[in-house]
Amino acid sequence: MTEERVLKISEDGSATLYVPSFDEHYHSWHGAIQESLHIFINAGLEQCSDTDPLTILEVGFGTGLNALLTLIHKPTSTIQYHSLEKYPVASNLVSQLNYPELLGSGQLRDLFDTMHSVEWDKAHKLTDDFYLTKHWCDFQDFRSDLKFNLIYFDAFGPDKQPELWTEAMFANIASMTAPGGILTTYSAKGSVRRALQAAGFWVERLPGPPGKRQMIRATYQGV
Repeated sequence: MTEERVLKISEDGSATLYVPSFDEHYHSWHGAIQESLHIFINAGLEQCSDTDPLTILEVGFGTGLNALLTLIHKPTSTIQYHSLEKYPVASNLVSQLNYPELLGSGQLRDLFDTMHSVEWDKAHKLTDDFYLTKHWCDFQDFRSDLKFNLIYFDAFGPDKQPELWTEAMFANIASMTAPGGILTTYSAKGSVRRALQAAGFWVERLPGPPGKRQMIRATYQGV
């Protein structure tokens, strides 16, 4: 991404990145860690505790926060974590992201830095039961023969990048989603709900994290 990205500290003390040209933050200004925990861990990962192996697709690797939280809070399952990113965060910004220090120990810093530094488009064994593959690509171009059990949809908002929130985009995701697979996202817009429903998802609105009234969790039922 050629746009400037500026490190900011959100209200819970955790870092986020701000893109002035989009007027958009990577994570909620009300608290980056608490937002990701609420939307992707509590509403998503915790609903998949009986799935083993658990295959996860993240749309928007970004700061790596969701991947780190998944590693920390993972169930006993072996996790195959696939994450898409078109504009990787530069290493000088990664070193300033304070999630490992807020969440744990020096070992977490090593794992977090490894998440960002490993080669793209190859599977990497980070722990005995957590495998990470980062795909350097445009979200709209990604295809896979895998069937994902859990999708973290964490792209920039539909008002900023509407092309990523279309029925066609969600239909592509649906084609890679296992029956009963779950998608979680921070957006609760009516257009997003309708696009997910058209792609074969059953959609529910849940209470959102601080600063946001609602979020979406969608379960794939097929078309």
